[in-house]
Amino acid sequence: MKKLIVLLMLFCNTLAFGQATVTMQNTYPTNYFGSPLDIPLILSGTFGELRPNHFHAGLDIKTQQREGLNVLAAADGYISRIRIAHWGYGKALYITHSNGYTTVYGHLQKFSDRIEAYIKKQQYKNESFEVQAYPSASELPITKGEIIALSGRTGGFMGPHLHFEIRDLSTEKTINPFHFGIQISDSKLPTINTLVGYSLDAESQINQINTPLQLSFKKLNNGDLLADKINAFGKIGFGINAYDQLDDAANQNGLYSLELSVNGEKFHEFKASILAFSEDKYINLLVDYERLEKMGQRIQKCFIEPSNKLNMYAISANNGYLTIEDQKSYNIEIIAKDFNGNIQKISIPVTGKKDSILVRKTETVTPYKVIAAKFNEFSKNGVSVAFPKNTFYDDLWLDFEVDDAVVKVHSPNVPIHYNYTITFDVSKYSEAEKKQMYIASINKKGNKSYESTIKKDSIFYASIKKLGKFTLLSDNDAPNIQLHNFKNDQWVTNHETLKVKIFDYKSGINTYRAEIDGQWILMEYDVTTGVLTFDFKDEVFTDSKHELKVTVTDNVGNINTLNTTFFRKI
Repeated sequence: MKKLIVLLMLFCNTLAFGQATVTMQNTYPTNYFGSPLDIPLILSGTFGELRPNHFHAGLDIKTQQREGLNVLAAADGYISRIRIAHWGYGKALYITHSNGYTTVYGHLQKFSDRIEAYIKKQQYKNESFEVQAYPSASELPITKGEIIALSGRTGGFMGPHLHFEIRDLSTEKTINPFHFGIQISDSKLPTINTLVGYSLDAESQINQINTPLQLSFKKLNNGDLLADKINAFGKIGFGINAYDQLDDAANQNGLYSLELSVNGEKFHEFKASILAFSEDKYINLLVDYERLEKMGQRIQKCFIEPSNKLNMYAISANNGYLTIEDQKSYNIEIIAKDFNGNIQKISIPVTGKKDSILVRKTETVTPYKVIAAKFNEFSKNGVSVAFPKNTFYDDLWLDFEVDDAVVKVHSPNVPIHYNYTITFDVSKYSEAEKKQMYIASINKKGNKSYESTIKKDSIFYASIKKLGKFTLLSDNDAPNIQLHNFKNDQWVTNHETLKVKIFDYKSGINTYRAEIDGQWILMEYDVTTGVLTFDFKDEVFTDSKHELKVTVTDNVGNINTLNTTFFRKI
C-alpha cells in the first residue's frame, strides 16, 4: 500500500509539472545544427550552471585562450538581431532558423564584413557604440558554416571564449544544446563535495539539531558515497555541492540532473534542459543562499521552497520534502548526473527518532516587520526603504539601521526577487554639495560602488537589487583621460588604430564622446582595460593634420576633455 501511495504521488506531481517536464524521448533535431567553431569543442561552461542570480543559458566554448577564431553559423537562416553592449554578451549575433529556433553567439570580437558594415551605419547614425538592430529576413541571409564573426572576450571581465545558445523562437526559452546532437567528450563522473541536511519546520531535527547541518560521508570501494547514519524526525530535506568535469578541461561545470530517491523510489528530480529567463531569480531559492553569501559555496537543494516557481523539475513528490517518522528506517539516495549519463551516488541511511532538540533556529525581532505579500516601507533618520509586493520570498523582521551616515538594510544573506528603493533626505546639504553626491553600496570588504542615483530637489533615491550597507559619497574629481598608443603632434601614418585610456576612481564613467575634426567617431570601449579604440578603416582623410577631441563625463556630471593633434599621410 505504501508503494502504491508513493507511485500515486509521483503520478500526480508529474501531471502538476506537466509543462515543465522534459520528456525522456529527444524531440529535438540532432543533425540540423553544426559546430559554431572550426576547432575541436572544449567547454569552460555548460548549460544550466548555477551562476550569480541566474542559470547559464548556453555553452561557453574555449577558444584556445585567444581571440580572433572564426565563428560559424550553425545552420542556414538570417541575422535577426545584432546587439553591442559594454556588458553582458558584449558583441552578440542572433540567427533565426526556419525550423523555429534561434542561435546566439556572444562575446564576439568583430563581425564579418557585411554585418560589420550594417551595424556601423547604425552606430554612426546614433553616434553610439552601444546599439541594437533587428534586420529583416532579406537583409542579412546566412548559410550554414558561413563565417559570421571572430571570437572575442567582449561584455565584461572574462577570458576569451564563445558563448553559444539555442532558443525556441516561439517561447524565447533556451534549450540545452546537447539535445541537438552537439557532443563533448565526457567520461568523468560528477564530484560531490558537500552534503547538507535541512530541518524544514520548527519541530523537525537531524541529530537533534534544527538548523542546517553538514553531514560526513566516505567513498566506498565501488566509487559510490555513503553518509554517516543519521537520526532524524519530521519534515527534512537534503542538498549537495557538486560539479561535473569534461575530459579535456579542468573547469568545474554544472550538473545536468540531480535526483533524490527514497527506499528505491525516485522522489524528486531537477533537470537542466530548458530555461526561461523570467525564472532566473528563483535560482536563489534552489541554492542555499545564506551559505553561498557566507561561505561562497553553492548547495543545490533537493527540495522546492514554497515560493520557488522554477519549471525545471522533471518530478517532485511533496516538493521533495521528506517526512521522517519515529522508529522507521529510510535509505535516501542522491544521484548527480551529467548529460552523458555519468553518475555519482551518495546514500544516506536515516533512522526515525523523535528526540529533544539541542540547537534551534533563532529569529531576531526588530521594529520593522516585512509582510512579503504586501508593499512595505520604513523610515529612520532621513532614510527610507520601500519594498514592492513580493520583493521577499518570506515574511521577516527587517534589520534596518542608520548610524553615522551608513545605512544597513538587513543582511545580504537574504535573497530578494525584485529591486527595492532606498531614499535619502539631502535637504541639509548645499546645492553645490548635492551636485557632487551620490548613493553608494558598501560590500563585505568595505569597497564602495556607485548606485544609479536619481536626484529630485532634496531627495536622492536609487533602485537596489541586493540587501546590505549604503551611504552617501561625494565625487569632486573629473575623469582621467590619457593618450595610450600615440603622443600629441605625432605622425600616425603606420598606425591601424588610435587608443585613449579613460578612468574614474569614484562615481565611475557615465558617457564618453570622441570627435575628429569636429565629426563624431566610433571608439570602442573595453571595460576591462578602460581603453577607447578608433579604427582608421572607418574614415578616409583628405588632410594630414587632425584634431582629436575626447570628452568624458562621470556619474555625478564631472567633465574632462582632452584635445590633441595627430598627423597622417593622405
